[in-house]
Amino acid sequence: MKAVRAHEIGGPEVLVYEDVPDLTPGPDQALVEIKAVGVNYTDVSSRKGTNPPPSLPWTPGREASGIVKAIGSNVTEVDVGEQVAYAMFTGSYAEEAIVPANLLVPLPESMNFETGAATLLQAMTAHFLTFGITQVNPGDRVLVHAGAGGVGLLLIQMLRRTGACIYTTVSTEEKGRLATEAGADSVILYTQEDFEEAINRSTGGEGVKVAYDAVGQTTFRKSVNSLGRRGYMVFYGQASGPVGEIDTGILRDGSKFLTRPSLGDYTATREELLHRANEVLDWVGSGELKLSIGLTLDLSDASEAHRQLEGRMTTGKILLIP
Repeated sequence: MKAVRAHEIGGPEVLVYEDVPDLTPGPDQALVEIKAVGVNYTDVSSRKGTNPPPSLPWTPGREASGIVKAIGSNVTEVDVGEQVAYAMFTGSYAEEAIVPANLLVPLPESMNFETGAATLLQAMTAHFLTFGITQVNPGDRVLVHAGAGGVGLLLIQMLRRTGACIYTTVSTEEKGRLATEAGADSVILYTQEDFEEAINRSTGGEGVKVAYDAVGQTTFRKSVNSLGRRGYMVFYGQASGPVGEIDTGILRDGSKFLTRPSLGDYTATREELLHRANEVLDWVGSGELKLSIGLTLDLSDASEAHRQLEGRMTTGKILLIP
């Protein structure tokens, strides 16, 4: 079968589309014939060594949809022939993948594979950020960085359900339009304006209750400074690079909270996984949650997908199709 692999750490060009051995599921595993693959910034971070893979060669990808082709012994969660999606397991840039059966989520019959692959990782991330970190109440001010990205657009929509007042940062006016359509109240073009100063001015110095920051190095300190008393710094990614060592003294003024959450800890049991997955799939299916698929490429074009994502040339979700 074909898969995309990296034999070294580096730029998008290290991703090679090549033949790899066929796979056989072991106990508690399922073999999934991949129909669509979700591309996420975590794939880029691993490829370039910010969060390096455990070994090489390495097949990227932590999200996909497809059809269960075979199951190992002890598998009760899914059946052969079932349409499924999954997230949080590496190796989806391939025609087939071995996946722990307890991570597979049945897809609604009415949902296509592209939508299934575009939903789980980012929508469940937005779900736990909104509903799992702290209670966000009507009128609470929040800050969402990268508001036109895959997670950003979904996070804004979910925060809108809480009645929060949403500030977001984007790089262009077009991205600002998308964030506004998703429900943002105030768009800050960080290429033209200092977001810390803008929030301080807009809130009369009171700041925001929560800052959702997946950018990292270039925004972290200003995000903390933008928090009000007992505010939450939710640092869930580092697209601009790692923050490095943190002086916890920066949290003292205002008794602020800092968390570095990951989706796996908010879907730690199958019950919790299915709760979050089924809720976001239902919202997408009903139209309550709108996905933005910005780019669809062949699996063999994975390097181009990485170039565009890393270069911030896209909005919404990127998909690869085997």
